[in-house]
Amino acid sequence: MLGSFIVYSGLVITLVGLALLVKPSARLGVPTRARAVGIIGIGFVLGGAGLMAPAFESRAPRHVSRLDEFAPAWQFHEVHTIRIAAPASRVFDAIKKVRADEIFLFRTLTWIRRGGRPMPPSVLNAATDESLIDLATRTTFIRLAEDAPRELVVGTLVLAPGGARGRLTARTFLSPLPAGFALATMNFLVTAEGPNASIVSTETRVFATDASARRRFAAYWRVIYPGSAIIRRMWLEAIARRATG
Repeated sequence: MLGSFIVYSGLVITLVGLALLVKPSARLGVPTRARAVGIIGIGFVLGGAGLMAPAFESRAPRHVSRLDEFAPAWQFHEVHTIRIAAPASRVFDAIKKVRADEIFLFRTLTWIRRGGRPMPPSVLNAATDESLIDLATRTTFIRLAEDAPRELVVGTLVLAPGGARGRLTARTFLSPLPAGFALATMNFLVTAEGPNASIVSTETRVFATDASARRRFAAYWRVIYPGSAIIRRMWLEAIARRATG
């Protein structure tokens, strides 16, 4: 998250510099275009530093979930949590049934992510007549674990040498991979807080197998992170609406 913050701070500074290049402002301490160019340069340097900042590996100290089994180590991750006034069984059913059109801004943000390009059906181009989990596991993801009503784990390959994906299986996530690969694993974890209350979290972990893959994915992750975080928070909200509706 820090890397993404640095990248977007650099972008904001660059945009401010461009505005001041068009119209310098002595009141803002930028009376000349030369000083505005300097601000643009600072923005570029800051943004570039955010894109190239190292990503350090973390590791689960022990296995407390199925996600820990399939993704015990990672360099990139995000976690979001929500409390839902519904029993765990109903929440778990909602997780499996939520559609893309139930998630606020999902289709808009995925359209931006794919640059508006037409694509075959996938998470980035989701129809509205199929649950998002079913669509994901029918296309680019695989279902790694389903322990109802506690945890659902899915995974996909996000980076491969030459773009060759090959056939994904659970063993892909349990065995060492050669250089150039990055695997993404995501779960939904439901913890019952009583007969009619649950805590639901979703965590995404990405593991790159070598330094080069790590650098390549880091730049991508830091650009898309804000949109990814919004999608996951809205996804949890959609689960809550379905479970309590």
